[in-house]
Amino acid sequence: MIRKLPSGKYRLYSQKKDPKTGKRRNLGTFNTRKAAEKHEREIHFFKKH
Repeated sequence: MIRKLPSGKYRLYSQKKDPKTGKRRNLGTFNTRKAAEKHEREIHFFKKH
């Protein structure tokens, strides 16, 4: 899940909420949406292989 921050950067959040905090886990902040999408694909690949 990618959200745009007020600073203009993009942050990648986990799809599931963290049971301890009840919020989504921050998986990285990126300058461009394209970079965030690339990292999201890398995470999905890593989870499946």
